[in-house]
Amino acid sequence: METNHVNLGPVAADMARLAKGIDDAQLGNPTPCPAYAVRELLAHVVGLCTAFRDAARKDFGPTTGTDPGTVEWVLADDWSTELPRLLDELVTAWRAPGAGDGDTQAGGVTFPAAIAGRVALNELLVHGWDLARATGQDYDPDEASLAVSYGLMKPAGDDPGRDGMFGPVVPVPDDAPLLDRVVGLSGRSPDWTAEDAKR
Repeated sequence: METNHVNLGPVAADMARLAKGIDDAQLGNPTPCPAYAVRELLAHVVGLCTAFRDAARKDFGPTTGTDPGTVEWVLADDWSTELPRLLDELVTAWRAPGAGDGDTQAGGVTFPAAIAGRVALNELLVHGWDLARATGQDYDPDEASLAVSYGLMKPAGDDPGRDGMFGPVVPVPDDAPLLDRVVGLSGRSPDWTAEDAKR
């Protein structure tokens, strides 16, 4: 019986398209992640693809057991070919029978594999927005993926002021587009621009 209910294909395809649209001159651009320029954020995406691929496979070790907050993200010279390959492997791993069963590990944390798949989707979706904003590219994630991210990050009814998964929640109107609401829940302002970061 199929137990993996998360389809990473659309967000992975979005990420691959965005990465292809980045040139070397943009690697130093600021991103909505204050500590990361584009190059560090791309290196982080490479790392998370590796970690969540191995989490789906239940292939535990340094790739799944390391806290990402302790890593210095350095972009490899072959990132433009490595990232698309890893994205394909990530999607394939989460489509495999049993990928969403039981517990798994990512970022040094053990948690249900069904949740890990949603976390992987959310990471790619939000960081896709980061990269799109940092490099001036269009970004229009599919509604199903947005719904998964929103469901994962929305505050619990009894704790509406909790911090987001990426940082303190930025208030966004309830009638705003779903992407804007997801971005706000991730601790980002939907109005962020690279020019704002340079001021």
